[in-house]
Amino acid sequence: MPYEWPPLVPGDADEVARRVAAVLDDAWKRLADKQRAVIVALAGNSRRPYVLAALEEFKRAIRDFRQRADQEAQAFVQGQLPHLYASGAQAAAETLGTSFTWSMFHREALQALAADSYADFLRRSEEAQRMADKFYRAARDAARREVPLLAAGNLTAKQAAKNLADKLVEDHHLAYVVYRNGARVPVQVWAEAAALTKSAVAYNAGTLNRTREAGVTVVEVFDGLDCGWTSHQDPDKAARTLRTVEDAAEWPISHPRCRRGFGPRPDFQETPADQALSAQ
Repeated sequence: MPYEWPPLVPGDADEVARRVAAVLDDAWKRLADKQRAVIVALAGNSRRPYVLAALEEFKRAIRDFRQRADQEAQAFVQGQLPHLYASGAQAAAETLGTSFTWSMFHREALQALAADSYADFLRRSEEAQRMADKFYRAARDAARREVPLLAAGNLTAKQAAKNLADKLVEDHHLAYVVYRNGARVPVQVWAEAAALTKSAVAYNAGTLNRTREAGVTVVEVFDGLDCGWTSHQDPDKAARTLRTVEDAAEWPISHPRCRRGFGPRPDFQETPADQALSAQ
């Protein structure tokens, strides 16, 4: 079945993140549906050719998911990242009373950001693909080795077939992705979080690079009042503090879905010892 998703159009970070998450979640659900078909075939003590046919459908669904992940990642880094980078740079330029143009400095910065974002996005999707591939190999081996032994069709064989199917479901649950650190995350959640994270980093990179280009070395941090500098729990609170551009570039966000932003402060040219600003 072909996918009915139109090309990704650059725009609001939240809307684009929801779009990316919805596309990959759709592809993952199709994959899970094909997995269920394999499980049904095994639990029903179906003949080996039928099980193998269901497995081929599952394998095609893996390829479809990989293709959709690659397409969305490419569309995101080629369209959304430049859009957000430019938006951040233009915001900084307006504060500085100047303009923004795509100089070689900015083009090279965006190229590096896009390459890193694309690679990171695919690494995340590969965790999902790894789980699907693992199930495919386990079910294929069962079809080749164990299904022929269950073909007698007696009660014992039927129960054994169900046990086999239940074991595969238990060991290869596709309702979520299990990362190498043990975290269990639904595909839709990690896809949206990844898109939002890269969006925030791109916008802030544009802001900071235009600020740096103008010779300004200090920025003001706009963040949640409870958000720490290096993590949400960091006691060093970020909101309304002054930081060097270099420090800000090292910590453009502090956690997934972070809403941190920066504003150029040309009135400060020396590191202000991270002093808090009083509300204007």
